[in-house]
Amino acid sequence: MAYTNRGIIYTKLKNYNQALNDYNKATQLDPNLFEAYYNRGSMYFVLKRYNEAITDYNKSIQLNPNMAQAYYFRGLCYQAIGDNARAQADFAKVRQLGYNG
Repeated sequence: MAYTNRGIIYTKLKNYNQALNDYNKATQLDPNLFEAYYNRGSMYFVLKRYNEAITDYNKSIQLNPNMAQAYYFRGLCYQAIGDNARAQADFAKVRQLGYNG
């Protein structure tokens, strides 16, 4: 978790290479740490690397199916790449989980 938290700080500082290193280390140490995948996905989202973000959001959702934020941001990624059907499905799931953003 410490690597994930430090990765968040590096992301906010726009030190994306170091953030990526920390998120990678976090997922290596604990492959079930859904927060690391979610946060790395969020970093990729900011960088407009949508396919990589979707991959990480998928893993985060697999590990924690009730994480509405992951569905929301994955939906935004799908929207950005023009897959509106998947985006709408994710947004419907967000509403079902009661996430208000």
